Amino acid sequence: MEIINFEDFIKIDLRIGKIIEAEKVEGSTKIIKTIVDLGEDKKQVLAGIGEFYTPEELIDKVVAVVVNLSPKKIMGFDSEGMILAVKDGESLSLLGTDKEIKIGSKIS
Repeated sequence: MEIINFEDFIKIDLRIGKIIEAEKVEGSTKIIKTIVDLGEDKKQVLAGIGEFYTPEELIDKVVAVVVNLSPKKIMGFDSEGMILAVKDGESLSLLGTDKEIKIGSKIS
């Protein structure tokens, strides 16, 4: 495990988002292209979660998102963030909230 300092950590912008669109990326069994509503902004985020979720299951899911990553090209599409999830063996769970929270709220 690499240790980072606090100054690096506080640069990460984590927010609550809502997946409003999702579709499989042709040619991949894992990658799903999503549009995540972040309140005042929407971002296209590609996620390698297709073995665990169908696009239809993702619609309206409230998730934790890293929103200030530099865009990364994945299978020809720009991914503008990262949806956070936890994998435990053969199971994967998206990180979200246990209460209703305003979309775009900053995670601290």
